[in-house]
Amino acid sequence: MDEARFAALEARLRAAEDQLEIIRLIATYGPAIGEAMVTAKKAGLDPDVWWEAMKGGAADSFVMQHDVPSILAGHYDPSFTLALCCKDLKLANEIAQSQGYELPMGGMAQKLFQQALQTYGPDAAELHVVKLLEDRVGLMLRP
Repeated sequence: MDEARFAALEARLRAAEDQLEIIRLIATYGPAIGEAMVTAKKAGLDPDVWWEAMKGGAADSFVMQHDVPSILAGHYDPSFTLALCCKDLKLANEIAQSQGYELPMGGMAQKLFQQALQTYGPDAAELHVVKLLEDRVGLMLRP
């Protein structure tokens, strides 16, 4: 294989890897953080207390450090829209399907983000997927 073809293949593989990373970081962490926060609040734990307990623990990550303050502030991170999340999730799932396998978590995340998009619109912030959980349970995570 010549260098140009190898470079093109490598670029395609990196793009596929990037798309799959989007599922892991954005599409699964955000809803999982929201579910944990909703469960804790429903059990009577103040969101600020939960957040202090989670910092520095096994679940802590860059995504958690970014997403939890956005959720608690109520702006749900306007830097990335639900439309872009849905587009990227669709692409990532299509990449996996084209290679002959399914991404179960990716499929579930795609459905959840699509429901949030239908509820709040394409320009709503990415973490409106957590607001969807709040609205379904009937509580707000903000103190």
